[in-house]
Amino acid sequence: MTHYDLAIIGSGSGNTLITPEWDGKKIAIIEGGTFGGTCLNVGCIPTKMFVYPAELARAATDAGRLGVDVQLTGVRWEALRDRIFTRIDSISEAGRTYRGAELEDVDLYEEEVRFTGDRTLKTASGEVISADQVVIAAGSRAVVPDIPGLDLPQVHTSDTVMRLTEQPRRMLIIGGGYIAAEFAHIFSSLGTDVTLAVRSEFMLRSLDDTVSEQFTESARAQWKLLTGHQVSRVSSNGDGSVTADLAGPDGTALQVEADVVLVATGRKPNSDRTGAAEVGFDLAEDGRVEVDVFQRVLRRGQPVEGVWALGDVSSPFQLKHVANHEARVVTHNLLHPDALHASDHRYVPAAVFTRPQIATVGLTEEQALERAERTGSKALVAVQQYGSTAYGWAMEDTTGFVKLIAEEDTGTILGAHIMGQDASNLIQPVIQAMHFGLDAFTMARGQYWIHPALTEVVENALLSLKTPSTGG
Repeated sequence: MTHYDLAIIGSGSGNTLITPEWDGKKIAIIEGGTFGGTCLNVGCIPTKMFVYPAELARAATDAGRLGVDVQLTGVRWEALRDRIFTRIDSISEAGRTYRGAELEDVDLYEEEVRFTGDRTLKTASGEVISADQVVIAAGSRAVVPDIPGLDLPQVHTSDTVMRLTEQPRRMLIIGGGYIAAEFAHIFSSLGTDVTLAVRSEFMLRSLDDTVSEQFTESARAQWKLLTGHQVSRVSSNGDGSVTADLAGPDGTALQVEADVVLVATGRKPNSDRTGAAEVGFDLAEDGRVEVDVFQRVLRRGQPVEGVWALGDVSSPFQLKHVANHEARVVTHNLLHPDALHASDHRYVPAAVFTRPQIATVGLTEEQALERAERTGSKALVAVQQYGSTAYGWAMEDTTGFVKLIAEEDTGTILGAHIMGQDASNLIQPVIQAMHFGLDAFTMARGQYWIHPALTEVVENALLSLKTPSTGG
């Protein structure tokens, strides 16, 4: 058995835990997948590197309505793909080499590992290691439903679809969440004929109802959207294409032919691959490892000494910025056990880089109304259209909006939901206001807002939240 001062399961955000304070101490990094984790290799970074050229392509097709005739003459898929992954693969390999070969006190185990005790691990090859402290940062993986035919080579998840050898002419996407919405935008903007099969009535149904409903309308205008449809089977046609059998909401049968099927039905934590249940760690209903506010792993509600977790394997927020925040907390707590820091999950924002872009933070309107019933404090709601501002006029925008929710008496901002161009940037000052306690009334009137910047749509939404004292 080899003993370490620290063992880290996962090389995504977990890789950042090795700070200069650990120099001279023995550390193990265990990675059963590609070094660098989900975000770098198959998640946030490559998808957004596809989103940007997709935006350029889409802008060319949209410019005509503004009197600018721009023609999209083609997409060089191979060049686009290789630009992205040449860079990403080199970063991953550099990290792997640095951790695995260049650091004298760090050992890299490139295989899966399972707990055999609280701080004892056994690798897939049979090697047993132990550590004074263990951090579970094993991430998550794509969910593939138990549907016949999803093992065909034409069927992909977000882990593999970006490395296709050629751009498909027709794509069927199964799912209606953020992964489905982003890839529908990417591939359709680049010229692929996209069909989405969504079980529910709306896309992005976990978001605020206004966002979900209006985005579904926008999606229906861009892609062939089959809401209320479930895929029951995917079959090979023998010519490289496939046929999917679908059942509609009224029981009607439908078939969709495609060259590629993308399964985008969510992700699940990799806790089952670590043996967390076998050693008695607490698990949530969805399989997440349960942790306390200090990111300590729990057993029967009590922290397990020397065992921590962060990121998708333990967090309900499958977001890189949350994993990074939790990694900073764990970095401190590993070294300062008598002065623990707590993670702050009060105002976790998220963005969907689809078309139109979406950003959200805090309570939905429905959640705010439930809160009002419990607390007796009424909620104010304001919706401001992009098209009501000068920059919105310039864009001839007809779909973008900002929705703000605040407490009536205090102006405390409870939630913000933005759909439209640059939503992920426009929401940031609202996130800042929520975090540092700036109320909506002061935020609207206590600073200059540049005219005619698009940020005026946020200003006007704030101004629409009437103050109790003045009514305006």
